[in-house]
Amino acid sequence: MTNRTTSDTMFREQVPLPPTGLGKLKWYGPGLLWMLSAVGTGSILFTPRVASAYQYDLLWVLLLVVFFMWVMIREMARFSVVTGQSMLEGMHTLSGPRNWAVWTIFVPQLCAAMVGIAGLSAIVGSALGSALPGSNTVYSVLIVVTCTAFTASGHYMKIERLSRIMAMILMLLAVVAAAVVFSDVQGVTDGLVPTVPADPDLYIILPWVGTILAGSMGIVWFGYWTATRGYGGGLIAEQSASDHVNAEPQASEARVQRLRAWLGVMTGAATLGVLGGLAVIFSFMVLGAELLSPAGVMPEGSDVAKDLSRLFSETWGVAGEIMMLAAIIIALGGSILANQDGWGRSFADMTLILLRGGQQSAKQVLAVRMLAWCQQRTRLPMFKRRSLKRLFIVVVTGLLPVLIILAFDNPVQIMSASGIIAAVHTPFIVLAALFVNCTRLPQALRPGLFYAMAMLASGLFYLGFAALYFLQLAGYV
Repeated sequence: MTNRTTSDTMFREQVPLPPTGLGKLKWYGPGLLWMLSAVGTGSILFTPRVASAYQYDLLWVLLLVVFFMWVMIREMARFSVVTGQSMLEGMHTLSGPRNWAVWTIFVPQLCAAMVGIAGLSAIVGSALGSALPGSNTVYSVLIVVTCTAFTASGHYMKIERLSRIMAMILMLLAVVAAAVVFSDVQGVTDGLVPTVPADPDLYIILPWVGTILAGSMGIVWFGYWTATRGYGGGLIAEQSASDHVNAEPQASEARVQRLRAWLGVMTGAATLGVLGGLAVIFSFMVLGAELLSPAGVMPEGSDVAKDLSRLFSETWGVAGEIMMLAAIIIALGGSILANQDGWGRSFADMTLILLRGGQQSAKQVLAVRMLAWCQQRTRLPMFKRRSLKRLFIVVVTGLLPVLIILAFDNPVQIMSASGIIAAVHTPFIVLAALFVNCTRLPQALRPGLFYAMAMLASGLFYLGFAALYFLQLAGYV
């Protein structure tokens, strides 16, 4: 249970002993799962394009965003570790119209989810279609169906184990491929110094910046996965009443000390995820700078997979082409799996928050009636978190993306809608999370000056990015 030591402060009542020494390594799975969710469009679609145009000139931007991302996912997870509640529960407590913050996130993210999964699947389908006989559309649909079946039927630990394997293979393939073609040491050194290209094309740069490692909801998911794994005791909403029956009361000081240790474990997982993602993205930057740029190739949409595979095969033959395709398919396939799980958890959580009390109200809302109808027909507990998660995975990240793939010749083209939503949501989520952590957590477990200022800088950076993004869309820059 969560104990409120004041009217606003949230603090879990029971904290298990944290792992120590090498035992911490077994708890780093959420970092690898987050890495898989984060290396999708930013790595495969946009990084090679940016590197083709500017080689390593914007490497410093990549490193800056990676630092901000480390701060943001760490602070998102801080709340769930300390309280046993999701960050969205914290936003639910913000003053103002009822659930305004949750509604602000929920509705646009439904669109972002279906469009994002459709676009990622289209790129994987294109990669498979370039190497195998058959239609790209058929492969895209098969990818969605396969990933949906796995995430909807599997438990978290099953997904985490698969993510570990995929993450290790991806890092190995990407790093080896980059090492084979890398030659411009001076270019990398120069790219560490902040400079602006002579003729920057914001149409190329801005989508890349907005998708480096994670979009707006990807920042939130790390907190879900660490909580589901059991950091600090896990999400209280997922525990049974028997978990607390024989629990001994714990002193506040003991809980603080244990939670600080859990925050250290969480920091290790966040660091692993961010560094792993950086290794993959930098590898694709190398491939873009060393292969695409000299050839004068600026790939569009899903052509990135085809162009990289073709150029790499010129150096390493068929083996090189297979290795490049494998890296791209694993990166995007793993991203689809992780994104489906993350969005499913987020939507289930937001639904339960928004419908809180709806089952007891005399005037039921439409959503409650629909869920009750589904529960009656399927005999499944549709008002439980797990059933809701599976429902959203199947419908929003499964069925609807398939319809988008069938309706559009190139679903990648409509991924700009997802980018717009991320541009708006990221600064809002980051700054709201900073406020929640600084006002709802116990004083001893709130972010210190360094993390608070870094989180503020992250939010302002993405706020400036959002303003520039919309000015570019409007044609002013």
